[in-house]
Amino acid sequence: MQLAIDANMDLVNVAPQAKPPVCRIMDYGKFRYESQKKEKEARKNQKIVDLKEVWFRSNIEEHDYQTKFRNVVKFLGEGDKVKCSVRFRGREIAHANIGQRILERVMKEVADICVIERMPKLEGRAMIMILAPKQSH
Repeated sequence: MQLAIDANMDLVNVAPQAKPPVCRIMDYGKFRYESQKKEKEARKNQKIVDLKEVWFRSNIEEHDYQTKFRNVVKFLGEGDKVKCSVRFRGREIAHANIGQRILERVMKEVADICVIERMPKLEGRAMIMILAPKQSH
């Protein structure tokens, strides 16, 4: 305690459970400030991954498909996951293979920039597929 007082610093108990307890002489205010700064920097650098959804229809025209496909590519480029869905209305559900072909086309065209997290699967009146961006290390 006297050494800390002489050095005009604080005596900080860094490992109270150790036998014997470990103490350190340091400027506690400066230590807290720097640790908060490190935490803030770590939070700033982390990426929150969102799940974006793009709806297709089973009888979609080519231009509409291209527009929605561009959105899929944009979302993947931003580092977000994309949920591609084909929604069936009325008797369209009888031709689920058309929706399967649309999702397979999307899958084939974005294969180089993403990984398929969940293959196309029919859930109720919608066929759903989830794409995740490739990790660039």
